[in-house]
Amino acid sequence: MKYASLYKNTLLNDIVPFWEKNAIDLEHGGYFTCLDKNGKVYDTDKFMWLQGRQAWTFSMLYNTVEKNENWLKIAKHGIDFIIEHGMDKDGNFYFSTTKEGKPLVQPYNIFSDCFAAMAFSQYAIASGDKDVKALAKQTYLNILKKKDNPKGSYEKSTGERPLKSFSLPMILSNLVLELEGVLDEDEVNKTIDFSINEVMNVFLDKKSGLIYEFVRPDGSHEDSFNGRLLNPGHGIEAMWFMIDIGVRRKDSKLIEKAADTILRILEYSWDEKHGGIFYFMDALGKPPQQLEWDQKLWWVHLEALVALAKAYEHTGRKELMEWYEKVHNYAWSNFSDPENGEWFGYLNRQGDVLLDLKGGKWKGCFHVPRAMYQCWKTFERIENKSNQ
Repeated sequence: MKYASLYKNTLLNDIVPFWEKNAIDLEHGGYFTCLDKNGKVYDTDKFMWLQGRQAWTFSMLYNTVEKNENWLKIAKHGIDFIIEHGMDKDGNFYFSTTKEGKPLVQPYNIFSDCFAAMAFSQYAIASGDKDVKALAKQTYLNILKKKDNPKGSYEKSTGERPLKSFSLPMILSNLVLELEGVLDEDEVNKTIDFSINEVMNVFLDKKSGLIYEFVRPDGSHEDSFNGRLLNPGHGIEAMWFMIDIGVRRKDSKLIEKAADTILRILEYSWDEKHGGIFYFMDALGKPPQQLEWDQKLWWVHLEALVALAKAYEHTGRKELMEWYEKVHNYAWSNFSDPENGEWFGYLNRQGDVLLDLKGGKWKGCFHVPRAMYQCWKTFERIENKSNQ
C-alpha cells in the first residue's frame, strides 16, 4: 500500500477543510475547538493552548506544503487573538477565555506558553513579522525561567514529596527545534543536550526500558501512584522528537535507542484483548489512579504511527513496520470518520466511540493534521528510496 498518498489526501481533502470550514470565529477572532461530530460548535470557550496549536498548524502548512494565502489568513486570525487576549501583564498565557477573549482560567501551567511560542515562531517564518518573531523568543525565555516551577503560585502540592515531570523535557525537545530560527545556536544546543539527557537517561528506566511520567529530583523512583505512572503516548511521542534530534546530529545510537524504546513501550501497553494502546498504566502492574486508564485516545495512536514510521525510515528494522501496520489498522478502523470528516478522539476499551466530538477542551486542530503531515512526508521518503 502507498501510505504517502493516503496521508496526503486525508490531510488536504479531509482534515484541513474540516477545520477551515468549522473552527474560525469570524466575529471575535481565534478559533472554536468544541466541535461535534458534524463540526457544529457546541461550546464557545477558547482554550489558549488549542488556539496556539491551530495557529501553528496553519502556519506550518503554509511554510511546508503550499503558500496558500487562506492558510496564512487563518493562522493570523489565531495569532492576533492570542496576542490581544491570551496573555496576562507578565506575558504568561491564560488557560482559557470566553469567546470574546475575557480571561476565564489563570495561567496555571506552561503548555499554553509552549504552544504560543511554537505558533509565533512558525507564523513569523510564514509572514516575516519581526514583532511576532521577537515575541516567540521572549515567550521561550519565559518558559525556561519557569521550568523548575512550571505552575508557580498555582502549584497544589506541599513539596513534601517532590517529583519532576517528564512533560517538560519532552516538550522542550520539540519546542527548541521549532524555535531554531529565533534562538542562538548555543541556546538550541544547550536545550537539546538537556532534553536528551532528561528523556533518555533520567526518565527512561534502564531496567524496564519504559519511560516514567514522574521521577524524584535525583532521578530515582517513588513508590506511589504518580511515581509508578506511565503515559505510553507521551513516551512514544517523545521518541520521535529524539529521532528528529538524532537525524539533526547524525547520531545513529540515539535513533536506535529511541526505536528500541518505542517497541518496548508498545509491547508493554498494547491491549492484547481488544487491540489499541492503553492511555495510562502502572509501571508495576498495580491499579492506576486514572479511571480513564483503559480508554483508547486518538493522539496516542497517531503519535505511535509517526514514531514507528520515522524509526523504520532510519533503521529499516522489520519489527517496526510490523508494529506500524498493527497500529495503523487499529487506528484507521476505529478513529477515522469518513462519513463526517476528521477523527474521533475517545474510544472505550473495546474500541467503540465513547464521545463523538471532533474537538473539545483537549482535542483541537493539531495531533491529527501534524501526524498526517509527518507520515505523508516520512512515507514519501521511504517510497522514493525503495523506487530508486
